[in-house]
Amino acid sequence: MIVYHGSSEIIPLPDTFHSNHALDFGKGFYVTSVREQAVRWARRKANLYGKKAIVNQYQMSDDFSGFRIKRFPDDLMEWIDFVCDCRDEKPVYQAYDLIIGKVANDKVFRVVDLYHSGIWDKKRALHEIKVYPNYDQIAFINQSAIDKLLRYELHWEV
Repeated sequence: MIVYHGSSEIIPLPDTFHSNHALDFGKGFYVTSVREQAVRWARRKANLYGKKAIVNQYQMSDDFSGFRIKRFPDDLMEWIDFVCDCRDEKPVYQAYDLIIGKVANDKVFRVVDLYHSGIWDKKRALHEIKVYPNYDQIAFINQSAIDKLLRYELHWEV
């Protein structure tokens, strides 16, 4: 399967060392199967850092045997608690090699914060979160998963 990583850098050798800890699924290297989503991420990072927007393309193996995988279904009940734990830098994500799930809209940070702080209950927070119907994110949590499952193919500027 072809996957993409939006960045302001060319990344032929991805790793988990350059990741921010407070991401949805913890510290890892994130890709998506949706080209448009990667373009959006690349442009966002380029604007943030004042650099060029680069989309890196990889071939991802579908042989996940031997890897611990967490998949979040369309129901976001478990997802929201997991995201809160990861943003608190709890090591819940470290139980997995790959984490696969939906991407919430840009309001997600505000909604998660309101839920996390106890201002909103889970039912209200889940009502407010809207996921992009066809967007996904795949987080590679450890280097061995990256090394075995991802192969750099090319990059382009957007």
